[in-house]
Parts: sequence; structure tokens; C-alpha cells
Amino acid sequence: MTWTGNHSHTAAERAAHGKAVRSRVPRDSHAHYTPAPDRADPVAVLEQHSATRLPELVPLRYGRMLESPFRFLRGAAALMSADLATTPTTGIKAQLCGDAHLLNFRLLASPERRLMFDINDFDETLPGPWEWDVKRLAASLAVAGRGNGYTAKQRAAVVRATARSYREAMTGFAGMRHLDVWYAHTDADELYTALAAELTPKARERLSRALAKARTRDHLQAFDKLTRRAKGELRIAADPPLVVPLRDLLPRSEWHQLDQRLRNLVDRYAQSLASDRRALLEQFTVVDMARKVVGVGSVGTRCWIILLLGKDETDPLMLQAKEAEESVLADHVAHLPFVNQGERVVAGQRMMQATSDIFLGWERVEGIDGKRRDFYIRQLRDWKAIPQADVMTPKTMRLFGQVCGAALARAHARSGDRIATAAYLGSSEVFDHAVAEFAEHYADQNEHDHDALARAAKDGRVATAHD
Repeated sequence: MTWTGNHSHTAAERAAHGKAVRSRVPRDSHAHYTPAPDRADPVAVLEQHSATRLPELVPLRYGRMLESPFRFLRGAAALMSADLATTPTTGIKAQLCGDAHLLNFRLLASPERRLMFDINDFDETLPGPWEWDVKRLAASLAVAGRGNGYTAKQRAAVVRATARSYREAMTGFAGMRHLDVWYAHTDADELYTALAAELTPKARERLSRALAKARTRDHLQAFDKLTRRAKGELRIAADPPLVVPLRDLLPRSEWHQLDQRLRNLVDRYAQSLASDRRALLEQFTVVDMARKVVGVGSVGTRCWIILLLGKDETDPLMLQAKEAEESVLADHVAHLPFVNQGERVVAGQRMMQATSDIFLGWERVEGIDGKRRDFYIRQLRDWKAIPQADVMTPKTMRLFGQVCGAALARAHARSGDRIATAAYLGSSEVFDHAVAEFAEHYADQNEHDHDALARAAKDGRVATAHD
């Protein structure tokens, strides 16, 4: 049974339901993971999900995934979603990120130009069991901890602290008014103040530099890095295979055809924006476009960066149009189908993020192959900073995990039944310990799958390439 916890239930009824679920799905049952007897060949699953991607970029995807078990995990959301579907679930739903690994929590800019900490990637978002996001985050911390050489005791402490932070934050949100939950956010400067006393001087300095650097990673920095002047005209600079201008990808006749379709995409996508933001976008003119290779999990999907100019060349805007395919969760959760997968991503992002990019929208475009594909569009870069997991000490990762856990709880509290979830979790550490045990089991599974891909590459079953 799926519980939505809608307005027809009182707070007491929702809390009672959450506690009652414990008899059906004990909190310690979340510790269990064993691969299903009919579990699919992991390489076959990856090949299936690569079939719709640009074939010339798929070897790069595999090459990145082979670099480490942690990079493999980042690219294997499809594998883990299928595995999570075999684990105990409470039936209490929330809007899921669907790929809540630790590097998908980062610093972002709000429209009010404040630096925030929040979830960033929503390519796989759909409503589903809240515990799936928690378990993916926990597994990513365990895998990253192994990569950093942490002991089993240190890894367990990191994951338990993360789960505890999620649980305690959810308890706090359960007692809040609806509007207060909706307005809740994590301000980066306040976060620094809260963490400073627990960090070593070196870690404080690193965090301070990250905050300062994030504020420089805006659209102007992206503009300076990605553009050059060619024959007196401003153009996106080539950096193959990571950035390839449209004019270099196709013969001239096909280039003009796709160029016009992408320009039409920008015009039409504006209709998905609020009227004030649509008016702002209409003041810019498209100048150039290029294909861009994105993160590990998305390598091979179609992604375009689009250069627009406002009043002159000192007034740029860089947009990213990223292909949106069906979520890896789609086969495992009940959901209403979206007409446009880009709209699915945008709807999930707006539901889960405290504040979203002002140019976030969606559209569909027909490629030169005649196939229509869905895209979501946002600014290419706006005060973003990605955590560096490989330099984190156990204590730093524990603190980072706590922040991620609280941010995830806030995102789930906006869409799911925060009262039932908090009542289910309770005040004891049973769930925390269970999730820590699950994370280790799944880290083992991830290593086995990583090894399977390595064997497939060695045997020539899959081709690999590197940046």
C-alpha cells in the first residue's frame, strides 16, 4: 500500500500510520540487501541504457565509470534503482531525486543572489519511497569512504551520522507549519558558521575557499572560459570531445538545419517560463551553440550549450539544454506518465529544491535524424561548487553527510508525508544503524559490478575511452 498522507488525514492519524508501518516493515529490515536471484547482468543493463545515447560518446562513459568504484556508482543509477526495488519499502512516498549520491549535493545560487546548499541533479526524479534516496546517499558515502581508505568503523560512523541527520531533520519538519517547511533552506554562510567550530583549520580554510570560488563560478566565468573571438565574431571555443561547436559536428547543410531547430527550441522553451522571466529571456539573442559532454551518469546524452547576448558582448547568457530521458525509476514506481520528460525533471526540481534557477524550463525538438527528444534548459553555471570527496577526512565527510541528510529531509518534507515519515523513523538509532549496514552491503555489490564492467572492457565486449 502507498500512503500519500493528504489533507484528509489529521496529524495524529498520519503519525499513527507511520508508527503502524513499523510492524510491516521493521526499521532494522533496511539493513538487508542481497542481490535478487534473477538480477540482470549489470553490463547488459548499462548497455541497454547506452543504446539511446550518442554512440561516439558511450566509450567515454564507460571509461569514466572504470576509473573507480565511486565513479562507477555515479553512472549506475539504473542498476541501483532496480536493486532498491527489491528491498523493504514503507509505502510512504515523496518526490525522489532518484540519484542522491553525495556529489549531487552542492552550493548553488538563489534568484536573490544568495549562496545556498541543496540537491542539484534531478534527471531521474519521480515520486517513490523516500528511503531509496536515503540509501543511495548512504551507499555513495560508503563507497567514497572505501576509496579514501577509511576503516569500516569510520565509514559506519559517517553513514550513521547522515541517517541520524535525516531522521532528526524530518522530526523537526514534522512539527512545522506547511509554509515554514516550504520556505526552509540552507544558507551557505550560516552553514559555514555552524560547521566552523567542528572543522580543523585546514578544513575551514578549504570550505572558505569553496564558498569564495562558488561565487566566481557564474555565467560570466563560464562565458570567459568557453568563448573566443574568430574572424571578428564571438564564438564558443572548441575543446573536443568535451565541447564541440555545432559548426564542427555536421556538414554545412545539416549544421544550418539543426542550428535553426535549436534556435526554435530556445524560442519555444520560453513558454515554460513565468511571464517575467520570459520577458527577460526575450531580450537576449542566440549567437552560437555547441555540444557538451556532461557528468558521469549523463555522458552520451545530448547536451547543448547556447551562447546568447543581451545589449552587447558584455551582457552574455549561457544556457544548457540537456536531454531528458525516462527516469531509471520509471519501471519500479507507480507514476503518471509525463508528456515531456523535460517537464518531469523541471517539476521534480521545483518540488525538491528550496529555490531553482530562474531560466529553468523545458521543450521538445526534432533532431536531424527525425527523432523528437525532450530537453530541460537552465543556466550553464550559476555560483556552483562541487564537493571534493577524495580529499575529505572521515570527520569532514561525516559533517558533509549530516548536511546532505538534512537537505534531503527538507526536500522530502516538501512533497511527502513528513509526519508519517518522522513517526516511522522515531527517536531511536535503529534506522541509522540499519542504513549503515545496508551501505556496506551495497558497496560490496557496487565493487562486483565495477569488476564486471572491467572484465567486459578487457574482453572487448564494451569499448572505453578517456577524456
